[in-house]
Amino acid sequence: MTSALPPAVSGTRFEFASRAGRLSVYVAGDGPPLLLVHSVNAAASVAEVRPLHEHYLATRTVFSIDLPGYGFSERSDRPYTPRLMTEALHAAVAEVRKRCGAAPIDALAVSLSCEFLARAAVEDPSAFGSLALVSPTGFRGQQPWRQAPGSTRGKPWLHRALCGPGWGGPLFRGLTRPGAIRYFLGRTWGSSAIDEALWQYDVLTTRSPGAEHAPLHFLAGAMFSADIHTLYEKVALPVWMSHGTRGDFTDYRGVAVVERLPNWSFTVFPTGALPYFELAGPFHAAYDDFLRR
Repeated sequence: MTSALPPAVSGTRFEFASRAGRLSVYVAGDGPPLLLVHSVNAAASVAEVRPLHEHYLATRTVFSIDLPGYGFSERSDRPYTPRLMTEALHAAVAEVRKRCGAAPIDALAVSLSCEFLARAAVEDPSAFGSLALVSPTGFRGQQPWRQAPGSTRGKPWLHRALCGPGWGGPLFRGLTRPGAIRYFLGRTWGSSAIDEALWQYDVLTTRSPGAEHAPLHFLAGAMFSADIHTLYEKVALPVWMSHGTRGDFTDYRGVAVVERLPNWSFTVFPTGALPYFELAGPFHAAYDDFLRR
């Protein structure tokens, strides 16, 4: 059961009801608020931002959210969309403000969650002080993504095929065998030298009831925004984008749509898609320099 999961990070974990369902957030440390948002994949959870959570609790009040469908948050069978994920971030912001006041929040998201964070910042810019986007999606290739506001790249027929008459669960369990999780983490790292603690937690979290629901929507494209370039351009806050040079997540030809914007800055690390696991010191230094500026 989900309740049998160990904590992904240190601190206190609390749950609350929201428009996105029951959500779980870890909080630790003291100081200005920092919101961390893990990526979206078959085995996602707060464990993906553990190095950042543990580092910044020394100087910040760190809030790390399990997105809907992951970790300790609600994993019910329902549509998992950018709207649902964005509502979860709005709800998390409200909880942060209850505890830390109305000061703008610095927020960092990873991979596909960068799209949700950008949407939240466009819809409620006063809530945020800055955005850090680590290996963000939406920049692969050179195809423009400027479709109708709120539209997605989801394929309902593909989701129906993935779920099938009862084979969605077995399909998910096949994709999340320990060896398969190790393989996909290797593609994320661009190396076999993955973080073993993350692999172990990924194996555990995929065994929770309902763990297949969000990933099957993810595989069908339902959580990817078809208007993401328009959204990224609308973000008026300071944005720091970083990514690595190894693994599956290195095609950023589409970043030209934001390179010209004065509020965006960029850092490239000689790592896989999660540079703070591999080069913690240089990553922290670059992020801290961005926050100071």
